[in-house]
Amino acid sequence: MHLPQQQLGLRIGTMVTEFTATARAHSNIAFIKYWGNRDSGIRLPANSSLSMNLAALHSTTRVTWSEALAEDRLMINEEPAAPAAFLRVRAHLDTLRAELGSTLRADVSSNNNFPMGAGIASSASAFAALTVAATAALGMGLSARELSALARRGSGSAARSIPAGFVEWRAGSADKESYAESIASPDYWPLEDVIAVISRDHKHVGSTAGHAAADTSILQRVRVETAADRLERAKHAILARDFEGLAPVVEEDSNLMHAVMMTSKPSLFYWLPKSLRIMLAVQEWRRQGVKVCYTLDAGPNVHCICGAEDAAAVAARLKELDSDIEVIRSSVGGGAQLLNASDRSD
Repeated sequence: MHLPQQQLGLRIGTMVTEFTATARAHSNIAFIKYWGNRDSGIRLPANSSLSMNLAALHSTTRVTWSEALAEDRLMINEEPAAPAAFLRVRAHLDTLRAELGSTLRADVSSNNNFPMGAGIASSASAFAALTVAATAALGMGLSARELSALARRGSGSAARSIPAGFVEWRAGSADKESYAESIASPDYWPLEDVIAVISRDHKHVGSTAGHAAADTSILQRVRVETAADRLERAKHAILARDFEGLAPVVEEDSNLMHAVMMTSKPSLFYWLPKSLRIMLAVQEWRRQGVKVCYTLDAGPNVHCICGAEDAAAVAARLKELDSDIEVIRSSVGGGAQLLNASDRSD
């Protein structure tokens, strides 16, 4: 993809090439997990995955491409980004520049309304929003499939934050073949994610390092080989609105991913004692007739997936379990959206 020369314009009076766009994307919670890559360079995943976007959790990102900039700049939540975050965003901007045929540098400002780096997929929403804003600012009318494949290059799970609702990320066998698409709209099934936030601390080992270590576990091969079967079971349950069918496969897949983490070299233990306490409680609540199951991403916080009718009760039970638990509730969310862009007719 290359930027047509006629789409580059000069701002009258300043004679500086500068284009801006702002986008918003939601976090997502994976029912069938992404863990490990066949090609880490382009984040080609080891297996396909399945997720649900979260309406209440989002990143809003503004990108300004400007010839006045000598280097890229990044602000996160109104503060200069840490070096590691800046380098990761700059690498993604380099990918976008190469794909779009631009040499402009970017001023990026991103804000999240939920904890970062704590296993609630902040990189998914952030890189999805960054990709939509950056490409729109340069006047590129890309399809959702193209945007998903590009977002994946910055953060694998960002591919799933581009489409709306319930989303399947197809692993594919090449760069352009690895993208996500909706399997059901946000209003198809009224589920909620009641998140038990045990810790807002940034995790000690990031997901990128964890993905790289996945193949050192003797369990990863089996997890990957059996992932397609779990995905089909979960997908069938979603399309049938069958919570009893969905719950056990969601918990099984989460446990398998964490088993891989725990048996990697070096071992990764994201669970905290309180995480396990909640997981056991959730299984007991389900035996009592509550529509709820658990899943954890790469962090200690527990996502309690519920039928909407049981979400308030689950939130209350979590607080009864431990009053220090912070509870965040979210219904099913939409896809990434462009909020505004500068007038390309200047």
